[in-house]
Amino acid sequence: MMVLEYKEQVKRLVLDEQIFVRFTMKGRPQDADMSWRQVIVRPVLIKNERYLQFSYLSQKQDITKNYRGSQASQKLDEILALPFKSLVVQSTMEELRVQITPKGKAILRRDKASKADREIQLAHDASKKLLLPADKPDSFLQATGIMDDQGRVRASMQGKFSQINEFLKLLKHTGELEHFEKTPVHILDCGCGSAYLAFAAYHYLNNVGGITAHLTGIDTNATLIQKDNRLSEELGFSHACFQKSAIIDFVPQEPPDIVLALHACDTATDEAIYQGIVSESRLIMCAPCCHHHLHAQLRPVNPFTPVFQDGILKQRLSDILTDTFRALLLRIMGYKTDVVEFVSPEHTDKNLMIRAVRHTQRDKARYLQEYLDLKTYWGVAPYLETLLGERFM
Repeated sequence: MMVLEYKEQVKRLVLDEQIFVRFTMKGRPQDADMSWRQVIVRPVLIKNERYLQFSYLSQKQDITKNYRGSQASQKLDEILALPFKSLVVQSTMEELRVQITPKGKAILRRDKASKADREIQLAHDASKKLLLPADKPDSFLQATGIMDDQGRVRASMQGKFSQINEFLKLLKHTGELEHFEKTPVHILDCGCGSAYLAFAAYHYLNNVGGITAHLTGIDTNATLIQKDNRLSEELGFSHACFQKSAIIDFVPQEPPDIVLALHACDTATDEAIYQGIVSESRLIMCAPCCHHHLHAQLRPVNPFTPVFQDGILKQRLSDILTDTFRALLLRIMGYKTDVVEFVSPEHTDKNLMIRAVRHTQRDKARYLQEYLDLKTYWGVAPYLETLLGERFM
């Protein structure tokens, strides 16, 4: 199909005020020289006037602009010129999907509008752009008791609701969900516990993001594993399964693309990171819990001796050092890594997340020297290095 022809079809749907619901562009080519990983357009009502809201999303920021009339049409032309590979226009009548092949050919598919798309939402706030909004009934949130039958978040579940949305935002903002070259995407949740964040990721990818995903959860608690499998069956998550296993002993049937470890205790986080590294997982996300292994090795070193006079200060120091060593080891092993705040401390004091995306380019020499200097200064042996063995060097 000619490029102009499909663009005109997209533009005609987006500019039709009677039926347009949402337009999403994603799938940035690896070699594309543009900062945006996704652009979303939707109608909004501001002071009783209809605008098109353009949301430009990069890995580090979201920018939202509102346009109307000829200006909106012009901005639409500008984003249609961007080299995204996947375009989806949702209207009250139909859903138009455009996939651009590596050779530049446009493949179109039309489907009937889903039930959710038959009503145009013009709210400007859009529930603060939560990936799972608070003002829209969601089958997963209702089944897990976070929402009531009327689609309202229960007061006692506000903390868990915030944690789910923050986790999904951190997952989405890696920019990697659009770059998986194969499906299904395999998720491994290590030390899964009740697994509500892993369930949320499965739900979001499959039912919201349109990305086919399979989930495997592992934990040594047989009771929790049985509970998770029952919930998976109740939710109709046919490709989410859970089994009893220690993290270090687990051998996945398929190499995981995404490895999660959300509040796995002590060295269980290291074992999860190890699983991700040896499987060459595309994405590793860990929210560490307790840090006993390094804490037991720490000895007073000048000028830090006063820190060791108070147990809580020594504990905080061991927490920071443990996660610093983990981040450095991930960078050494070829992962672009950052440590971010997971959720507000008011919801949990374990609110850091290590987020690592596999890259082909390494700055190994720099990170290795930083790691060795830090290790020598404190005279410790991080557990993750022990697990990696010869892979480390």
